[in-house]
Amino acid sequence: MGAISDWVIMGNTQRAKQWAMAVAVAVLGFGFLSWRGVISPFNTIYANPQLSWLSLLLGGFLFGVGMVLGSGCASKSLVRLGGGNLKSLVVLMAMGISALATLRGLTAVWRVNALDPVSIGTGPGPFVGQWLASVTEWGTPVSSFMAACVVSASVIFWVFKDRSSIAWPEVVSGAGIGVLVVGLWWVSGVMGFLPEHPETLEPVFLASASGRMESMSLTAPVAYGWDALMYFSDGTKKLSLGMASALGLLLGAWAHAFWQGDFRWEGFKQTEDLVLHLLGGTLMGMGGVLAMGCTIGQGLSGLSTLSLGSFLAVLGIVAGGVAALSWQQHRAEASV
Repeated sequence: MGAISDWVIMGNTQRAKQWAMAVAVAVLGFGFLSWRGVISPFNTIYANPQLSWLSLLLGGFLFGVGMVLGSGCASKSLVRLGGGNLKSLVVLMAMGISALATLRGLTAVWRVNALDPVSIGTGPGPFVGQWLASVTEWGTPVSSFMAACVVSASVIFWVFKDRSSIAWPEVVSGAGIGVLVVGLWWVSGVMGFLPEHPETLEPVFLASASGRMESMSLTAPVAYGWDALMYFSDGTKKLSLGMASALGLLLGAWAHAFWQGDFRWEGFKQTEDLVLHLLGGTLMGMGGVLAMGCTIGQGLSGLSTLSLGSFLAVLGIVAGGVAALSWQQHRAEASV
């Protein structure tokens, strides 16, 4: 949200380039691992032969609006909560409830019956590498790596085209986040891979809630975290990679705030502010499930696979963020 708001309101691309650097590294790392046969994009949650374009665009748009109303996306809310911001706790609770409802509750019925069926075929496949392979004589692993190299090089060129618009700390931190995404792909796809489950005798990825290969994502893991907290004693809940990542992000933010002396409790002072944050969290939960990910789950992990659906979801998130920021700006100007 910060990258979008800086660019739209102030014309500053520093945080957008920091995010772009993370995308470039994540795309290149995933492409390299795929080329070497360490992991495969076909084992990820993004390998869907049907492109549910309406769910992806609408979900992304709702998430984009929600993250503006809720003062930040899921990752920002976890960081702020670690610093003592109770507004973010409200956002995360609302997000978790609405995400669970959209995964398997009342909203899930509407999603499955009305939105998900609106889809189109992906032709050669759901990944850019497959499209490149269809027009060349290269195999899919080579095509995926070549596509990753082209995309990463293009993004890095844009990042450094105007050298004065970004400093080295932003470059290094952005690249570090990209490395983290690639590392979690390796944890999920290599360390968590079991060729033959003892009960089903089928291959399974043990570290994820879906049973497929996943990297960093926060919307569904936050929802599963609340679910596990409430129903832990039934013995069916397990700690997934996403849940551990969300918990680690929260604890890391708390440790940083405590170390820097920045930890302080902060709550709502106006009812209107509470309403907006509740609405923002609800929209993020619904949108994150419809779009199959948030600014992290689609904006980094999904884009690293060069999935066509991820590009649609991110487009929706950006559009929703711009629309909500424009509304907020117009509202502020009208009240002056």
